[in-house]
Amino acid sequence: VATFAGLQICAWLHLFRPRPLQVARVLPLSLSFCGFVVFTNLSLQNNSVGTYQLAKVLTTPCIMLVHIYFYRKRYSTKIKLTVFPIFFGVVLNSYYDVKFNAVGILFAGIGVLVTSLYQIWVGTKQEELDVNSMQLLYYQAPLSALILAFVIPFFEPVFGEGGVFGPWSISALIAVCLSGAIAFSVNLSIFFIIGKTSPVTYNMIGHLKFCLTLLGGYLIFHDSLSVNQLFGVGLTLSGILLYTRFKTAVQTKTKSQVDI
Repeated sequence: VATFAGLQICAWLHLFRPRPLQVARVLPLSLSFCGFVVFTNLSLQNNSVGTYQLAKVLTTPCIMLVHIYFYRKRYSTKIKLTVFPIFFGVVLNSYYDVKFNAVGILFAGIGVLVTSLYQIWVGTKQEELDVNSMQLLYYQAPLSALILAFVIPFFEPVFGEGGVFGPWSISALIAVCLSGAIAFSVNLSIFFIIGKTSPVTYNMIGHLKFCLTLLGGYLIFHDSLSVNQLFGVGLTLSGILLYTRFKTAVQTKTKSQVDI
């Protein structure tokens, strides 16, 4: 809802022009977003933070597999190999908190799959419908909000203390408004980055954010960071740097072939 409101303001300010789209063509994207929200939250609720982080990093290879087998997209061997240092780097940062249970693994597995599909469709739908990130999100956001409205009663209280329609304090309202503004920025950045690059590149940025969060906590707030975690951050960053280098080389080669 906050994302749609933000986009409506952007439209009033003539930052973009909404285009009419058929709801049926945006529906798969909206459903995958709902699955992404529900199952990643259920994964975090039923797993330890370490297991949750481990599941998140599996999104990158999952996207590659879906691209290869269903979209006939090719990745060079070098780019495929960059997944390994990133994966093992996250493992080193999270292994101390990895705990497995059947329900949690089920939610995590479904979460990885629907997140991969959502991120892939964010890119393919922009090309398929010939729209930019704002124009597509303008339809996806309210449709997803409508679908989630039917899901909320199964997971959250609706009325009474702590309910959606219960009494709200001023501080809670301010926190929700700030969260809505952040959600608008995050959702827009997802569509923009994937639209301009690719879902895999977006995931690499996510892994970089994970490393910077750990290092920032260590340097600024003096959070404890073990040798294993520092080594894990180094591994992850090396994988990201290698991916960036190989991806840039591929794009440069492709551009030079087009120019010829």
